[in-house]
Amino acid sequence: MSDQASILRKLMEDKAEAQAEEFSVATSEVVKTSDRQSKVITITSGKGGVGKTNIAVNLAIALQMIGKRVLLIDADIGMANVDVILGSVSKRNMLDLLEDGVELQDVLVESVKGVRYISGSSGVEKALNFTYEERRILHKKLSACSEFADIILIDTGAGLGRHVVDFLVAADEVLLITTPEPTALSDAFAVLKTYTLHTEKKNIRLIINRIFDEEECTDVTEKLSSTSKKLLNMPIDCVGYIFEDRTVIECVKKQVPFIVEKPNCLASKCINQLVESLIDGKQMTITKGWLSFLSEIFNFS
Repeated sequence: MSDQASILRKLMEDKAEAQAEEFSVATSEVVKTSDRQSKVITITSGKGGVGKTNIAVNLAIALQMIGKRVLLIDADIGMANVDVILGSVSKRNMLDLLEDGVELQDVLVESVKGVRYISGSSGVEKALNFTYEERRILHKKLSACSEFADIILIDTGAGLGRHVVDFLVAADEVLLITTPEPTALSDAFAVLKTYTLHTEKKNIRLIINRIFDEEECTDVTEKLSSTSKKLLNMPIDCVGYIFEDRTVIECVKKQVPFIVEKPNCLASKCINQLVESLIDGKQMTITKGWLSFLSEIFNFS
C-alpha cells in the first residue's frame, strides 16, 4: 500500500513538473513575442460615409513612407472596404484564419508602398457571432501581428456594434473620424459616450474630414469637446483635419489611394501632416482650404 502511494505521489510530482515546464515555455514565448511592442491605433466613426476607410488606407501608406512598418486590419467584418480603396482582391480574409492550416502569413497581403493588410470578409454574417473557440483561434493567430509591424491600424465598422466597442477599448489610441455635418457630429458624440461607459481611458482624439477652412475645424472641435466635457467629463482634442478635395473622389473612383496617385494634392498634404501630428505631436499648419483658395482668387479678405 505504501509502495502504491509512493508511485502515485511520484506520478503527481512528475505531472506537476511537466505542467510547470509547459507553463514556463508558454510564458517565455509570450515574453519573446512581446519584446517588440506594436502601437495599436483603432480608426472608427459614428456613421458611414465620413471617409473613415479612405483615411485609414492613406494614413497607413503615409506612415509606411516615413519608415514605419504598418499593418492595416480591415475589421469591418461583413464589408471589404480596404480592398475597394486599394483596388485589390484578396484571396483570403481574416475569417480564413479559423481554418486548420491557415496561418497569419497566409492572409497577409502586401500592398501599395509595402503596406501589409488583412482583408475583412465581405458578406460573412457568421463573424458577428463567434464562438469562444473561434475567438480563441483568432486571438492566437493574430497575436503574431506585432512581429510584422511597428504600428497596427484597425479600421472598424461604422457605428457601435459590440465588436466595434471591443476594438475601441483594446486599442492604445482611438481616432474618431467625423465631418462637420450635424448627423455626423451627433453620431460621433454617441461613440464618445459609449467609449466612456466601457473604459476609463481617455485615449481618443478627433480627425475632422471634409472641412472648407481651419475655422470650421476649430468650431467642430469646440462643440464636441465642450459637450463631451459637460456631459461625459471627458474633453477631447483634435489631432488633425483634412480639407475638402475633389481629388479624393476622383481617386476613389479609380480605386487608387490619393496619397499615391496625387501626392501633392491638398488631402495628401493633410495626411502627411496628420502623420507628423501622430508621431511627433506637431500641430497642423495647412490653412489653405477651398474657401481660402476662393478668397484669394476673388480678392476677398
